[in-house]
Amino acid sequence: MILTIGEILVEFLASKVGQDFRAPGLLEGPFPSGAPAVFIDQVARLENPCGIISALGRDDFGFLALARLKSHDVDVSAVQMLDDLPTGTAFVRYHESGERDFVFNLKHSACSQISLTKQASALLDRCTHLHIMGSSLFSFKMIDLTKTAIGIVRKAGGTVSFSPNVSKELLKIPEMRAALEYMTELCDLFLPNSGELAFLAKSRNEKQAVQEMFDLGVPCVVVRQGDKGATYFDAARTVHSPAFDVTAVDRTGAGDCFTGTFISFWLRRNEIETCLRYANASGALAMMSKGPMEGTSSKTDLDRFLQRGGASLQ
Repeated sequence: MILTIGEILVEFLASKVGQDFRAPGLLEGPFPSGAPAVFIDQVARLENPCGIISALGRDDFGFLALARLKSHDVDVSAVQMLDDLPTGTAFVRYHESGERDFVFNLKHSACSQISLTKQASALLDRCTHLHIMGSSLFSFKMIDLTKTAIGIVRKAGGTVSFSPNVSKELLKIPEMRAALEYMTELCDLFLPNSGELAFLAKSRNEKQAVQEMFDLGVPCVVVRQGDKGATYFDAARTVHSPAFDVTAVDRTGAGDCFTGTFISFWLRRNEIETCLRYANASGALAMMSKGPMEGTSSKTDLDRFLQRGGASLQ
């Protein structure tokens, strides 16, 4: 049972590249979203028993997101439906450079009331692997809840993985850096992108930065390197897998799909080369669809993509 804790949102995407939110403009959506939700949907697409602890408003946005997760057999028994707060939202726009800007409503949405309910405790009792997202550490309450959940899973012999997964908007939260550093020290598998690794490490050299993570007690690190692919590090070896050459329609959610796929294969004790190859394929397929959860992939989807031999960028 793979479990995650955190925000389920709906997302709206500015229709045109270069469009901003300072004037009326066309939007596309709502799309089911939220980093933990995209992650767990990808895990479910690969036919893993899995669940999420979260909260939604009892509104159309909440019902939309919940229906998507249920359709892929995610256990949503620990998702609260609240009458007095709306479902969280994210508004996303792309610059010509490919950089994204987000406008989030997390702290004042149903997400702010995520708690360890009776149903959440029951899921944690069944959990063998817990995945934490940095984007979910948006308040002291969420940080404390996450620490408690990690303690429960650890005590039962389960494993923990962690992805920083934070936008520049979320890094403005004062307690965020300390929370990211704390979670890094607690995980068995750390999955940052290159920018997040550089943010958390003192060294700008990637190998030295990874060594800093080892010094903190992290046994395994997977660095997502964008168009260069991804690299796995542990004390004994380094394994690199190149990216696939695809036309990116929407990059939001691609990292979450990569992570969900890598962890799914890793927990099944596949070779690291296999884990990376399928994870890169999953991230590539995710970028080819508009909407963060629209590009989640089944094993059949991934096999078909790999059989076509997507051209490497290297």
